[in-house]
Amino acid sequence: MVLSRVKVWLKGGGGGSGLRVINGGGGSRVVVMGQILGVVTEVGSKVQSFKAGDKIGVGCIVESCRSCDSCAENLENYCSKIIFNYLSTYPDGTPAYGGYSDIMIIDQHHGIQIPDNMSLDATAPLLCAGITVYSPLKYYGLDKPGLRIDVVGLSGLGHMGVKFSKAVGAKVTIISTSPNKKEEAITRLGADSFLISRDPQQLQ
Repeated sequence: MVLSRVKVWLKGGGGGSGLRVINGGGGSRVVVMGQILGVVTEVGSKVQSFKAGDKIGVGCIVESCRSCDSCAENLENYCSKIIFNYLSTYPDGTPAYGGYSDIMIIDQHHGIQIPDNMSLDATAPLLCAGITVYSPLKYYGLDKPGLRIDVVGLSGLGHMGVKFSKAVGAKVTIISTSPNKKEEAITRLGADSFLISRDPQQLQ
């Protein structure tokens, strides 16, 4: 094992990137799944971020060069030597088979520490829908109390939008085409109001 790498026993579920590979013909023998969770089983001698037994999250990237300008700016997705957790090959020629394979080797930089008190199944959505929603909320300064935030659609992303927005103290309105989602939006998720997008009077 390379000194800075972590070996992970995997558990997880699929995400949108996996569906694109299936629908777009990503090749054979790939076990799709881009965002995954697991338990560290081994670490290299230079690994400081993890130890055996730790819960760990892994995104689409498992390794990058860590020396180019993109990596220096934490923009590893632009690294020319990037290795994804599927449809990629490790430097020794071993294919990366995806998140439903039994084990995965990652650079410690690309692992996410998962607290012991968080279950893996409950945490998994945060690595896909969760970060997809939270990142723009944070980037555009919408993670502050007192704001009014409208969430269009109560899908997987919509659920996360409501939860994050309410957690930071925003007033949340769901805009949906489905009247039968109102009870879930208000009662279960805590949205403040619910509008039907097909009703012109509600949208005035």
